[in-house]
Amino acid sequence: MTAVGVRLDHLAIAQRFAASPDRWPVAPRFDASERWYHRLAVADDYEVWLLTWLPGQGTEIHDHGGSAGAFHVFRGTLTEDTVATGGGATGGGATGHRAPRVVSRELGEGAGRRFGEHHVHRMTNLSTQPAVSVHVYGPALTTMTKYRLGPAGLEVLTVERAGAEW
Repeated sequence: MTAVGVRLDHLAIAQRFAASPDRWPVAPRFDASERWYHRLAVADDYEVWLLTWLPGQGTEIHDHGGSAGAFHVFRGTLTEDTVATGGGATGGGATGHRAPRVVSRELGEGAGRRFGEHHVHRMTNLSTQPAVSVHVYGPALTTMTKYRLGPAGLEVLTVERAGAEW
C-alpha cells in the first residue's frame, strides 16, 4: 500500500521476494533455447518477475516503457550494461544529442539495483554458472522498446507490448 506522492522502494520489494523462495508459486526453471521468466506477483502499483539465465543468455538493449523498478540477483552473477545518452532520454528512451555511453557492472548474488523510468540497459549472464534474479516494475510493464547501438546512437528495433509479445 502506498500513499499519493510516496515512491515505492522497488529494490526492497525485490529483496523481500528473494528472501522467501519457498513462497514463490513456481520454482525457477532453465531453458537452453531462451531465457525463462514468470510473473510472481502483481499489485495495483507494481509487479514482480522471476527470471533465469543460463551462461551466455541475456537481453537486447531495452527500456521498460516508462516503468521504474529494480532487480535483485538471487543466485549467480549478472552483468548489466547501462546505456547513458548524452542529451538525456525523452518519451520512452529516445536518444540524446551525443553518442551513447555504455557502462558495465557485474552484480553477484545478493546484489541489486534500482532504476528510473528512462533506464536503458542490457542484462547478460557472462559467468559459467546459471543465475536467478527477481525484478520489480512499477507501474506494471505495458511496453518494452528494444534498441541497437548504431552510428547515430540508439536505434529502435521493436516495441513489444505486454500480453502480446510476452
